[in-house]
Amino acid sequence: MGWVRLPSEQEWEWAFRHEKSDGQFLESGIYHPKLKPGRNAFGSVWEWTRSPYTPYPECARPDGALGEYNAKFMSSQMVLRGGSCTTPEGHARLTYRNFFHPDKRWQFNGIRLAKDY
Repeated sequence: MGWVRLPSEQEWEWAFRHEKSDGQFLESGIYHPKLKPGRNAFGSVWEWTRSPYTPYPECARPDGALGEYNAKFMSSQMVLRGGSCTTPEGHARLTYRNFFHPDKRWQFNGIRLAKDY
């Protein structure tokens, strides 16, 4: 029997590479998640990963205020993927990533687990 765990950011993206999001987004006007049992697409709630929120390997830190602003958040945070019922649908894409403090419950966060075999 394998271990059940949060997926890495890369595993999450790979799992949905052929899926179109059928999530519930901001445009629905329903601001609480309505999850569909057995669905495989993403959306409705942000999904935690086990990956730290750090820049992509080839990403250069911008000069000035923007670089300073991003650096504040790229520290001690974990990546969330997918989007939520308060995210505009046009933002939903496989590479969309975000971060929130885990103790904050206002952003409709959830989990999807991976299993090691």
